[in-house]
Amino acid sequence: MPDTFRVLVTCPLGEAALDRFATRPGFSVRVEPINDPEALARTVPGFHAVIVRSNVKVTEAVLDAGKDLRVVGRAGIGVDNIDVDAATRRGVAVVNAPGGNVVTTAEHAVALLLGLARKIPQACASMKARRWDKKRFLGRELRGKTLGIVGVGRVGSVVAELAQGLRMRVIAYDPYLTDDRAGQLGVERVDLDGLLSRADAITVHTPLTPETRGLLGEDALARVKPGVLVVNCARGGIVDEDALERAVEDGRVAGAALDVFEQEPPPPHPLYDREEVVLTPHLGASTKEAQEGVAVEVADNVIAFLSTGVAPNALNAPSVPLETLQRLGPFLDLAERLGAFLSQTAGGPIERVEITCHGRAAGDGTDLVAASVLKGLLAPALSARVNLVNAPAVARERGLRVLAGTSTEVGDFTDLVSVRVVGDGGDRRIDGTLFGRREPRIVRFDDFRLDAVPEGNLILIYNRDVPGVIGAIGTCLGEHGVNISGMHNGRGEPGGTAINLVNVDGTVEDGVLDALRGLPNILSARQVLLPPAGG
Repeated sequence: MPDTFRVLVTCPLGEAALDRFATRPGFSVRVEPINDPEALARTVPGFHAVIVRSNVKVTEAVLDAGKDLRVVGRAGIGVDNIDVDAATRRGVAVVNAPGGNVVTTAEHAVALLLGLARKIPQACASMKARRWDKKRFLGRELRGKTLGIVGVGRVGSVVAELAQGLRMRVIAYDPYLTDDRAGQLGVERVDLDGLLSRADAITVHTPLTPETRGLLGEDALARVKPGVLVVNCARGGIVDEDALERAVEDGRVAGAALDVFEQEPPPPHPLYDREEVVLTPHLGASTKEAQEGVAVEVADNVIAFLSTGVAPNALNAPSVPLETLQRLGPFLDLAERLGAFLSQTAGGPIERVEITCHGRAAGDGTDLVAASVLKGLLAPALSARVNLVNAPAVARERGLRVLAGTSTEVGDFTDLVSVRVVGDGGDRRIDGTLFGRREPRIVRFDDFRLDAVPEGNLILIYNRDVPGVIGAIGTCLGEHGVNISGMHNGRGEPGGTAINLVNVDGTVEDGVLDALRGLPNILSARQVLLPPAGG
């Protein structure tokens, strides 16, 4: 870990966000406005983090140039200007700020809906043209009408709350919406057909994915309630603009308001020229409060990732709330050490990894624990950077089958991380726990129970369980100038095979290992290198 993390800020961020870095030791920030990828690629070398808004694209070439990059922060929710796949392959996290502009975007959607219902933009334009067309702009009340919300995540939930304040009935379509959550929001859960046929107004609040692209297209708009109002403050492309223009033309859609477009800035389109259509230039997050909120949120995410390797809003890595991260921190260190131990003792290529979490290591952090195991398992064998961001992807690329889960089975330890690997070297298992909630321990390796400290330089010795072996090991290491800092032994049946795991100061030369292997009753000896305490 470097003494100082260097952060490049390419966009206006605000004093509140910059103060987040200033009050944390070990962070150096450079603010330099950058608007094109070529300039960013020239500037990014040597920086550990880069923060952008929509001002510049973070391309594969930029990521190649940023050899030291660990995280790209987007001050906002959309990451269309960041090559997330390329970042993931390089082990670079992408974090965003989905919470800072929630209220602002929801308020803008409702403002557009009110503007449509009362034809406020059209009336304003008429007045500025020195006309008094009072009878021309007959509107409609929203009270008592039915609002259909497509997607009730962060923004959609706030829209539902605001609409209920206007005394609207709210129905919602979201494949992930449960009955319990619908009850909490006070909305009626419906399928898409039910929403289209019943809603007097429809507002969209989903991400743009292959499944949602064109969701409100020709077929869907043919099934809407005649005279419906349509609002899109989510992402361009969710509403098919060609189909929407035809629906407005034939009167099925009485009015539409768009804050987002398939291409931004949008090229000329007949839809945009229609009087029934209200347009704003992607203003959903454009308030002073939101701009400051997303800036502070992304700063906190960048700080969290550089400091700990994880962040609450990482898009291409396991993501957990801050309180979960604080609870899991020691388990992540333990999991990585267990993976590194198995990587060096598996005895051949690994085909399958099974990770089971018990107690405090389980729950909503299982994916993160699993990624930590994979990081430890893969990093010793690869020259490329392996971290929590790309470890699952690297495992998939190498055909490694990964199974991760939790268990409520009560054993000798309440909190436990258990890892099993299967491959050419056979079947290996290692279990680890925390003593005093902080100190990592190996409590089982294969069929041997242990109480071993997984840190620093170790020697793993298999031997016959006969008298005098432990003394002979100590004498041999002493004769070769190797200092023992800890020795932990485990055995099966008395007189059978036993193991000794020896913590030593410094690395051990091959000649020392050969001397150990030459001792009577020693079956094998190998060195295992793990991070030092706190490393």
